[in-house]
Amino acid sequence: MDVTTTLEIKNTSMKSSSWWNHLIGGGVAGAISRTCTAPVDRIKIYLQIQTQKTGVIETVRHLVKEGGVLSMWRGNGINVLKVTPESAIKFTVYDESKRFLRGHEPRSLTVGERFLSGALAGNVSQMFFYPMDVLKTRLALVTKEEYMGVKNMIRDMLVKEGIKSFYRGYNAFAVGITLYCGCCTLSSSVGQLATYPLAMLSTRHMATVIHKGDEVLKKRFFEKNMLRLLWQISRNEGVSGLYRGLIPNFMKSIPAVGITYIVYEYTINLLGYSMT
Repeated sequence: MDVTTTLEIKNTSMKSSSWWNHLIGGGVAGAISRTCTAPVDRIKIYLQIQTQKTGVIETVRHLVKEGGVLSMWRGNGINVLKVTPESAIKFTVYDESKRFLRGHEPRSLTVGERFLSGALAGNVSQMFFYPMDVLKTRLALVTKEEYMGVKNMIRDMLVKEGIKSFYRGYNAFAVGITLYCGCCTLSSSVGQLATYPLAMLSTRHMATVIHKGDEVLKKRFFEKNMLRLLWQISRNEGVSGLYRGLIPNFMKSIPAVGITYIVYEYTINLLGYSMT
């Protein structure tokens, strides 16, 4: 799971513009940013579901050997379909909630108000598009031989696991993104460190089918209770097990946020508005 996108809507202040400008700008920015950072995202997801220590270079070699260089973008199509409207809604909800809280007063928002706006924007956008994140995660983890396409995967999930499979790990994600909005008011790095284990739990729940052949490992790997699973991971894999994939997550964050802001501002400028 990727909570770093919260940074994309932080501290953005626009001149008076209509909601559709934010929809367009946010959608374009999200799509381009995710496509540019898709390979790093796949590395992070692969590392998050490992129970043994694996290096970034070793992971890259394995993924490229298994499916070729283009396989590093596996699942990006569904990711773009998810991120485009998600990012659009996120920017829009964030800006509109700030306007609502500010009212007619020409003032800066308080820390608490920014936290509330960010948490609301993150959760509203994810509520609708989380199932696509589950699909993206599973597509990023399947091998070339297992790949069946998006439609077949959706049908397979519905038949074998039911509609609830599209929201696996959502509780951990919702808690994580809410806490992350609060941590971002102090430091984005602290926010990621504090909530990363929850993002990892979300990813592991999404990828339940990966260990379907080993019921003992599956029970240990995908315990439904969040606190119990955190304890089990730290006991079986050590504290470092709670932060698998953290390095590529940081590697992805800086370019992702930078690209998002640049594309968002450029798109808004094309629509006749500018950042203030």
